[in-house]
Amino acid sequence: MSVESSLPECGVARFITLLDGPWATLIVRELLRGPHRFTELRDALPGISPHTLTSRLRQFERHGIVVRTAYAEIPPRVEYRLTPLGEGLRAVLDTMAAWAVTVPDSEPTVTA
Repeated sequence: MSVESSLPECGVARFITLLDGPWATLIVRELLRGPHRFTELRDALPGISPHTLTSRLRQFERHGIVVRTAYAEIPPRVEYRLTPLGEGLRAVLDTMAAWAVTVPDSEPTVTA
């Protein structure tokens, strides 16, 4: 099933389709702090390729999670910000973070 054509009916599958891969969630995390320019997002996410960042931002735009605003300035300036739909991910990421800190760093060793 193509992300371009339709989204799964199952809510969990839909979430995973929309926030595919670790970069997507980290991009949202950065945008929850406020609007960012492309280079600011790239600098905040060491290791992300420009292609991946562009791809994720475009996917978010298509699904109404992010809005891209181009300002008619010299030099041109483009900012990305979350829409109200995207802002709704704050509770999800907060819950994920709270759960993640409860997971021990490693399994305790069992001695016989």
